[in-house]
Amino acid sequence: MEKNYYFDHSATSNPKPQVVINSVIEALTIFNGNPSRSSHKKSIELERKIFEIREKIANFFNIKDPLQIAFTKNSTEALNFAIKGINLENCHIITSVLEHNSVLRPINYLKDEKNIKVSYIIPDKNDEIVIENIEKNITSNTKAIIINHISNVTGYIFNLEKIGEICKKNNLIFIVDVSQSAGCYKIDVEKYNIDILCFTGHKSLLGIQGIGGIYVNKNISLTPIIEGGTGSYSKIPRQPSKMPECLEAGTANVPGILSLGAGIDYINSIGLDFIFNHEWNLTQYFIKKISTIDSVIIYDNFNVPRGPVVSINMKGINASELTNILSEEFNIFTRGGFHCAPLAHKYLGTYDFGCVRFSFGFSNTIEEVNYCIDSLKKIDNFLKNNS
Repeated sequence: MEKNYYFDHSATSNPKPQVVINSVIEALTIFNGNPSRSSHKKSIELERKIFEIREKIANFFNIKDPLQIAFTKNSTEALNFAIKGINLENCHIITSVLEHNSVLRPINYLKDEKNIKVSYIIPDKNDEIVIENIEKNITSNTKAIIINHISNVTGYIFNLEKIGEICKKNNLIFIVDVSQSAGCYKIDVEKYNIDILCFTGHKSLLGIQGIGGIYVNKNISLTPIIEGGTGSYSKIPRQPSKMPECLEAGTANVPGILSLGAGIDYINSIGLDFIFNHEWNLTQYFIKKISTIDSVIIYDNFNVPRGPVVSINMKGINASELTNILSEEFNIFTRGGFHCAPLAHKYLGTYDFGCVRFSFGFSNTIEEVNYCIDSLKKIDNFLKNNS
């Protein structure tokens, strides 16, 4: 069987650890039941198991109360709960040009329907410039800052600690999308003054697809945008306001929740710092080596450290064609196109043609990265000889 070279971890991590796979099998066999919907032993046992996983998540992000964490199907759902649920209207918010559509589209809904004004911050190699620009954009009508921790296009890392200090000082709601950082970068809700944290489980947290979550500070009340059965408060005509039931309408994704717990256990057994250093070393090495290839253009190569994401183009070939060649000729799996982040591509100057994203995970090796570098060199030579 031909070896595959997987560099698309920003889309979903691959392969999943065996303990994660085992947890899904257990969910479908040993723990197969409906939590909070029955009073028999199997349901109660599963409810306890799920609470244990809430506790694991709370410890992982330094969240004081596990019951302030609700499970969602992904970070997109979590971000919709957050952005639409805090009841913003006739006010101003701050975000960045590097946001994913899971932030931009709910924000555009608020612009269209709730008369929200938006300021967009651009990244800079100097943190202080970014912080100054955020502070300059704060007005008496500013209510929230919504930011992604690590860009899924460039790997740029926003300084959550400094932005959180600004939010605390100005009494702003701080909403953070950690889709790309959770599982490879330490995140501390208390230290960073994060009011709402939105995460997905299937990327660096190593769970399966279809699971995510949201943490909501006790001082914030969200209006649920989905209502239904919760297994509790059944006589109340509307969705309960209490967390986590407020945001957990319908049957829980038990295999997903258990896989998320197993993913966190796996990460803790290795250590976040070790994982980050491994991925950072691969990223640095990759950038250093491809910088010597004449036709390669690396986008926003100025953030140190950065997330394990590198986006490129090659002169003489469009992004979609390069992605296909890497896949079909070299078994290298990347992501070409616009990465659901249109403003990021406007900022990079790639709005008309996109780029090719290489995203590294803990399972990648230096040998795999070397193969990828050699493959890009072969494509570069081909382009030179056929220009």
